[in-house]
Amino acid sequence: MNAQLPQRAPLRVRLRNYWLLLRGDRPIGVLLLLWPTWWALWLAAEGTPPWPLLAIFTAGVWLTRSAGCVINDYADRWLDGQVQRTRNRPLVTGAVSGREALLVFVVLMVVAFGLVLLTNRLTVLLSVVGVFLAASYPYLKRHTYLPQVYLGMAFGWSIPMAYAAVTGSVPAPAWLLFMANILWATGYDTWYAMVDRDDDLRVGAKSTAILFGSADLLAQAVIFAGFVLSMLLLGQRLDLAWPYFASLAVATALLGWQFWIARRRQRDACFRAFMHNAWVGLAVFVGIALALR
Repeated sequence: MNAQLPQRAPLRVRLRNYWLLLRGDRPIGVLLLLWPTWWALWLAAEGTPPWPLLAIFTAGVWLTRSAGCVINDYADRWLDGQVQRTRNRPLVTGAVSGREALLVFVVLMVVAFGLVLLTNRLTVLLSVVGVFLAASYPYLKRHTYLPQVYLGMAFGWSIPMAYAAVTGSVPAPAWLLFMANILWATGYDTWYAMVDRDDDLRVGAKSTAILFGSADLLAQAVIFAGFVLSMLLLGQRLDLAWPYFASLAVATALLGWQFWIARRRQRDACFRAFMHNAWVGLAVFVGIALALR
């Protein structure tokens, strides 16, 4: 008697599982990647950027963030089942296989690269570095306590790419903005790592939250202060109008509120502090857009 082959899930169910794999139900990651990209596009164009480039980079943000989630889950499938927040992800439950995840990752990156080909040569060359950063980031937590810093590099690489696409070069202000974004991303992803700190300690994963230990809030204050000071220096160097500095003051107040939210280091509170950074990014963008009108 022949053994029955397991039936594949209906297409609708598989598509929903892929959507969950991409974090389509959680847009916070898109926003945290989108805001710095838009900062760079507006600053490079000294106002509203060309609409084709805006469309290319906005779509590219969604594609690369989704691809990053897929490869992150693939790399962390050994870990996610042991962490309270991630134990129901599709790769952990078996709703999506490892082979399917890799195929989805490749498709997303190919489409994203196709968009980059619509820009110029320098942007295409820079995109190769971006692919490396996105693909290698998930493996850092096994070997270093600084994966959050590397995430800042991966999330911020759209900044030099945006300048290259608009101006054909990557001037010094682009690199200053890139460094500021690394600090901001390190800070907000440390809030995120504080959510999982107990689980990560138990399974042997590494993060800045573990590295900082009981000095985590002090370290966070230094990191976010560096971000604000870098953005102040950027505004002065570019001679931006007063709305930029007013919005930066609002962003600073929002960052301060995060410390009040997370002051007791509770899981839910740290996650709320992380989510709150979408408003920080929006505040900075509004200031840039108004200053360049």
